[in-house]
Amino acid sequence: MTKHIGLIGGIGPAATDYYYRRIISNFAKHNESLELTMVHADTSTLLRNLEAGDYSSQVEIYSLLTDRLVSAGANCSVITSIAGHFCIEQFKEVSPLPVIDIIEAVHKKLSDRGIGRVGILGTLTVMESHFYAGLSSVETVIPPPSVIQSVHDAYVSIAKSAEVSDNEQTVFDSACQWFLDVEKVDAVLLGGTDLALVYAEGNAPFPIIDCAAIHADAIVQWSI
Repeated sequence: MTKHIGLIGGIGPAATDYYYRRIISNFAKHNESLELTMVHADTSTLLRNLEAGDYSSQVEIYSLLTDRLVSAGANCSVITSIAGHFCIEQFKEVSPLPVIDIIEAVHKKLSDRGIGRVGILGTLTVMESHFYAGLSSVETVIPPPSVIQSVHDAYVSIAKSAEVSDNEQTVFDSACQWFLDVEKVDAVLLGGTDLALVYAEGNAPFPIIDCAAIHADAIVQWSI
C-alpha cells in the first residue's frame, strides 16, 4: 500500500503544477494508486520572509499547513519550492510529519551520476547563501556579480506569472553559457523549481540538472 503524499504548494503555481503532473505520471508508470493532498502557501509571503531571513514566520506557516495535511491523512510533508527550503532545517525540527528534503535527494542523484562541478540558477538568497553547500561532494558556482541580480529578478518574475518572456530567457541562457565557457561546469543546476518552465531536462541547449524532477521522483519512491 502506498503512503499518502502531502504537498505544500502554491509557491509558485507553475512549480506546484510541475510536481503534481510528474508525481501523477510516475504513479501511472508504476501502476500504483496515488493518495495525495495539497495545501496552499502564498508566494508573495514566502518571498518577503525569504528576503528578510524570517525563518520563524515561514516555519509557522508550514507547520499550520502541515497540521491540515495530518488531518487529511497524509504521511509526509513536502515543500514544492526550492526557495521555500530556506528554513527547511528549522521546519524539520517541528514538523508533525516526516519532511522529504530536496537537498538530500539532489545530493544522492549528483553523487550517483559522478557530477563534481555545477553552476546554480535560482533566487538571490539561494545563490548567495550557497543554499546548495549541503551538496558536500559537489563544487558549486554562482553567476557573476554583473548578472546575479538579473537572474534573481527574472526568476521571481516567472515564479509569479508562470510565464517566461524573451528577455528572461536571454538572461538565463547567458548565465548558463557563462557557467560553461568560463567556469567549465559539468552541468547547470536548476536551483529553483519554476525553472522547469525555462528548460526541459533532456531537451535543453545546456547540460542541466532539474532539481524539481529529482525531488518529485524521490517523493514517489518514498511513497511506493
